[in-house]
Amino acid sequence: MPPRQLSCGLDFCSVPDIRSSLTVASEAGYNFVCFPIVHPRFKREFIGGKCKGRDGPFTRSDLILPGSDWNTLIVGKISSYIDVDCLVPAQRKQYEAAFIQELQYASHLCLPAVMVSLHGLNITNLARLLNNKIQSNCSYQIWVHVPMECPSVGSKNYYLNENDGSEKEDVLKPCTWNWWRKFHSLANWESKLGLALEITSDIPTEEEIIRWMGEPIKCILISTAVFITNKSGYPVLSRAHQALVKTLASLDVQVVIKGAIRHGQIKYYQQYLEHLWQNPLHSDPLQAFARGYEDYLQCPLQPLMDNLESQTYEVFEKDPVKYNEYQRAIYCALLDRVPFEEKENAVQVVMVVGAGRGPLVRASLNAAQKADRKIRIYAVEKNPNAVVTLQAQQKEVWGDQVTVVSCDMRDWKAPEKADILISELLGSFGDNELSPECLDGAQSFLKDDGISIPCSYTSYLCPVQSSKLYSEVRLCKEKDKHPLHPFESPYVVHLQNKFQLSPPQTLFSFHHPNRDEIIDNTRYECRSYKVNQDAVLHGFSGYFETVLYKNITLSILPETYTKGMFSWFPIFFPIREPVHVKGGDTLEVHFWRCISKKGVWYEWCVTQPVPGPIHNPNGRSYIIGL
Repeated sequence: MPPRQLSCGLDFCSVPDIRSSLTVASEAGYNFVCFPIVHPRFKREFIGGKCKGRDGPFTRSDLILPGSDWNTLIVGKISSYIDVDCLVPAQRKQYEAAFIQELQYASHLCLPAVMVSLHGLNITNLARLLNNKIQSNCSYQIWVHVPMECPSVGSKNYYLNENDGSEKEDVLKPCTWNWWRKFHSLANWESKLGLALEITSDIPTEEEIIRWMGEPIKCILISTAVFITNKSGYPVLSRAHQALVKTLASLDVQVVIKGAIRHGQIKYYQQYLEHLWQNPLHSDPLQAFARGYEDYLQCPLQPLMDNLESQTYEVFEKDPVKYNEYQRAIYCALLDRVPFEEKENAVQVVMVVGAGRGPLVRASLNAAQKADRKIRIYAVEKNPNAVVTLQAQQKEVWGDQVTVVSCDMRDWKAPEKADILISELLGSFGDNELSPECLDGAQSFLKDDGISIPCSYTSYLCPVQSSKLYSEVRLCKEKDKHPLHPFESPYVVHLQNKFQLSPPQTLFSFHHPNRDEIIDNTRYECRSYKVNQDAVLHGFSGYFETVLYKNITLSILPETYTKGMFSWFPIFFPIREPVHVKGGDTLEVHFWRCISKKGVWYEWCVTQPVPGPIHNPNGRSYIIGL
């Protein structure tokens, strides 16, 4: 997989000459610069004071650069002295006026992003002003600068170690994530708000780092003071910092270098980061396949109700692992059903239900050849367009060994019983493509001692924090649908920008063939999760594991993921309003699988730590058509 391209910026605390600063940054390999919209010493007074009537412009003219440079090369920084949450009313009004003036000038310049900094929990008015600006359709993104570790903690630990050699105090330290959580919540989780996370010399715990992965990180800032010097005199990062940067780089973030030049030339920092980016972050085929689809919401397929397109079939047929495992399962099943001494006379009837364009038919033929067993195949497919492909292969390649049946498996009258029934009707949640309903009907074709591949599958549910996904769901509103439709529909998504609040737990299980006298595929389960640290619940991710035959399995569960497989992305169930949870809280969720004559749907709700509404009642927003 080709490496991700590094987008690296250079931060300036002040810029006397913007053209020369841009030239310096460009020649050193940087893609953009960050500098204050107004010179740090140019404080304005709007209510009254000696600067009230100051003549001349309050900042540089937009004629210095062409418009294309302003809106591609410059990230503006709000003046650091501005404190719109100041407790002194007169000063707060002064700061508000200056703040709004800088935001308006950033809009005038068409800057791509504006950076503001958080310094504590007193940020309510700041969140209000920025939210108001976003509601007025501002053109730029807002990068909220937050350090990973609170500066007061680092300075206190340094002071303790320098003075008495004692170890760092294990006290309840201020958490900068709480600054961001409060701000983001007050600003209504707006999608234009991104996190500019500064990597500090002191790295937080692994749990805290993973929690940051659930936030919409747009940029990471690295001070030159964080770099150490190698034997050749060049700047490098410690191994711990390297691992942290590579972890954050998986979110496709930009990087900004800030601080004084400590290692000869400013270009050395960019060159080192370029070197880190050149090392491939992932070698898994899933990551290569999903490049560009990270955290991209997609509607789940409904192959029973809709006829899939040729391109959709083609994508899934390229999976390098899935059909190999199916072939291995069929091979083992054939060996178990036909002893060596009977192989010349015994012919196994194999039925592939939902054959698509024939990948499982090919897997069955290959398995039979490898096992040296005789088989006769029925390829049953309801999609008339895919049947064309099956019939062409039957005529040109397979011959009389394969019989193509153009029919819905639920309506087909099989001429004989099957020894092995094979399907691939699984979805991202196991049962969400109605495999239970289809296979329960098709099992009438199966002999009493016949084998179903797959023989079982289990869904898993996990609470997740993902501000990015929540913001994306909010943007999915449609005119003719229920206003809550986006929050009551599941989405297939390659989860990247997320944090798991607690490990996944099993939810629903199905087994085939199902020999129960009365088959009931409705389900209801309640699951409780222990939350280890403060977090925000935005929804639930869903996964599945399936047993094809005996010990041959497929899984998209992160803990047991079948390496190299990319046929399924996880599923995401959002909730209407984010739920703030604290470390030690119990999170309780209720989940239903409901069935009517028209379709199948899920309902879900959170009851602890605070009760919430039931999502998708009666399938009003999302239903899987039968």
